[in-house]
Amino acid sequence: MSSLSTTIGTGFVNQYTDFSLRVHRLAEDLSEEQFWTKPHSYGNSFGNLVLHITGNLNYYVGAQIAQTGYIRQRDLEFTQIHVGQKQEVLSKLDAAVEMVVTSLRNQTDGDWEQTFEAAGADDVKDRFGIYLRCAVHFHHHIGQMIYLVKELTQAS
Repeated sequence: MSSLSTTIGTGFVNQYTDFSLRVHRLAEDLSEEQFWTKPHSYGNSFGNLVLHITGNLNYYVGAQIAQTGYIRQRDLEFTQIHVGQKQEVLSKLDAAVEMVVTSLRNQTDGDWEQTFEAAGADDVKDRFGIYLRCAVHFHHHIGQMIYLVKELTQAS
């Protein structure tokens, strides 16, 4: 792998790993009930955001690049509630992030420019673009999680 390819891969690995750690730190003080609570009539629970990020990574990187065979059920990411399974849901996020990290480490110089096509990613043209888009998406939802934690812990 060239120096630039290594730099890109390592940069993404560091970001995805950091994002996963942030989610764990944010979830740490939430009870099982808080993890699945929507503090407002709009929006999502912390737990549903974790399910959504996990589904996003498993579909775009797992199914499309790593060829894991994952079949996404996006609507369920926002409606399922797994009270009593906070750690299991977080473990599934960890597994998805580890799969992304492994796929990033396996990228060769030519892989970054390989054509990428998937439902819901019409604006993404290559693998570099989907790794970037998924990282931005992950980070966006961490912002929502920060807000949710503040709302949920102020109420207690």
